[in-house]
Amino acid sequence: MFVDRVKIRVKAGDGGNGAVAFLREKYRPFGGPAGGDGGKGGDVVLVATGRKHTLYDFKFQAHFKAQRGEHGKGKNQKGKDGEDLIIEVPVGTVVIDADTGEVLCDLVKDGQRCVVAKGGRGGRGNAHFATPTNQTPRYAEKGEKGEERWLILELKLIADVGLVGLPNAGKSTLISVLTRAKPKIADYPFTTLSPVLGVMELDEERHVVIADIPGLIEGASQGKGLGLDFLRHIERTKLLLHLVDISDGRTEDPIKAFQTVLKEMENYSPELLKKPQIVVGTKLDALSDRSYIESLKKVFESMGYPFVAISAVTGENLNDLKYLIGRKLEELKDAELGKIQVVS
Repeated sequence: MFVDRVKIRVKAGDGGNGAVAFLREKYRPFGGPAGGDGGKGGDVVLVATGRKHTLYDFKFQAHFKAQRGEHGKGKNQKGKDGEDLIIEVPVGTVVIDADTGEVLCDLVKDGQRCVVAKGGRGGRGNAHFATPTNQTPRYAEKGEKGEERWLILELKLIADVGLVGLPNAGKSTLISVLTRAKPKIADYPFTTLSPVLGVMELDEERHVVIADIPGLIEGASQGKGLGLDFLRHIERTKLLLHLVDISDGRTEDPIKAFQTVLKEMENYSPELLKKPQIVVGTKLDALSDRSYIESLKKVFESMGYPFVAISAVTGENLNDLKYLIGRKLEELKDAELGKIQVVS
């Protein structure tokens, strides 16, 4: 089960209390105060890992508590610090304070860490409070409370290419032939109920991660259909393949379908429209009038979008599409390197 948004409560460990103690040894009758400090409470730390791909585990456990620090002991013995609580989350997890809405961290790399709740400081023992006028203090500090807060964990998939389009545009079929992904495919809307990741080989050295984003419908940005739940996954992709059905049996005009999805993306975040897109006409094998392709190509290219018509069933023009994806990703990579060089 794919889960990409959960709410959890984290509680760091409390600090241990300082001790009130006095040295009692046979040959040191005036040993004085000897209460040790309390140990520090453990932190709660989130760590990104490539071993996890969903937040499903958090459906069964929503409360997490780190170990408290031990209390101080006599003979100036410090209490043991509490162990940090390490919680593994998928790469691509955004951590949000549920009360304030503040983004605490964005874990986009394997091994990246984020302390979301700090353990309390241990209290000082009575040995710290001895003075010339008060040589036998009978008090010590209590340990500080560890931080606690409610968090929202939101997973945004990290992929090179994202497939978008209306339901039944052919996204599931396309990702199944471009990669080894095996999404559920059937002739009804919302075939894809959760994002699907696959890896496409461009050549021996280059591999492309593709994400099949569930179909968007008009009103998705306002919560209709499944789109609102998965629009966030488009944000991390470098390139979008915008699929439109061009078959004889299409239920929507390809240009209108394209504009519908574009509008929902803009309503969710205008930044999404800045992402480069390739428009892909699907189900070419079911199109009888091939002259229609040229008219579509002119319209989309006049809007600034490359267009290619393909058939995932027969494989027609799939190599052209793969070449176009590879070339576009290389252009984006070169542009990014250029920016880095200018800054440095």
